[in-house]
Amino acid sequence: MWPLDPSRKEVLRFAVSCRVLTLVLQALFNAIIPDHHAEAFSPPRLTPSGSVDQLVEGSAHSVPKPLLKLAVDKGYRIAEGNEPPWCSWELPLIYSYIQDIYWNVGFLRYYELKQVPNFLLAAPVAILVACATWTYVTTHPWFCLTLGLQRNKNSETLEKPDSGFLSPRVFVYLVHAVVLLLFGSLCMHVQVLTRFLGSSSPIVYWFPAHLLQDREPLLRSLETVPWKPLAGDSPPGQKVPRNSIMGLLYNWKTCSLVTRCILGYFLTYWLLGLLLHCNFLPWT
Repeated sequence: MWPLDPSRKEVLRFAVSCRVLTLVLQALFNAIIPDHHAEAFSPPRLTPSGSVDQLVEGSAHSVPKPLLKLAVDKGYRIAEGNEPPWCSWELPLIYSYIQDIYWNVGFLRYYELKQVPNFLLAAPVAILVACATWTYVTTHPWFCLTLGLQRNKNSETLEKPDSGFLSPRVFVYLVHAVVLLLFGSLCMHVQVLTRFLGSSSPIVYWFPAHLLQDREPLLRSLETVPWKPLAGDSPPGQKVPRNSIMGLLYNWKTCSLVTRCILGYFLTYWLLGLLLHCNFLPWT
């Protein structure tokens, strides 16, 4: 196997460390926060006599009473009920029917006063994509106006294209992220917007990286060769380890406000999400 360069080794070590820490924290949180007494979902059990044919409540042959009561309280259909309308459709799609009837998914349906906390939960990632769009459009207005067909009004002018997040090749990803943001904000449960964008668009990660590179003095003290700090360029009292993210965390108090906001949001979302979501608590 070919040797890895130091930068890739650091990235790999950091990724493995984060994964191990995630598994340890998940196990810890599962031990601290008990499961929600889900005896109704337990596997089939035998009666005390041990007869195979006499399965007690909780088996695959009978619906547990707690679930039946829940179905009645929620207005769900049970086996003895009437046939739902989607069964008679030419294209019987149960998922769209469930979204419409039970989940209240639709255009502007989620815009209710009681959903304000969910909008606040999704606000950071929405602001992130909106700021990324504004930054890119104001940097390349003509390029965006022509949908990426022309970089400037004078097509004969040759100029070196920007690199990184402001590269012309990022335009298609930005359009994709904006479409997802608009669709998710208007037609979906808005609290899933974070994982919806985070799993579908690299803009959520590229733009924070661009802000860190552009506005964090500690990162600007590094050479173009990754992981090698310039001698004497680091502010007094600061340590610059080979891993840039760890360097920012070590020197948290001296980081810029933008850096604190970005790292604080991602770390908080990761930690709270790990704590709540793996225990079936409201989180996205």
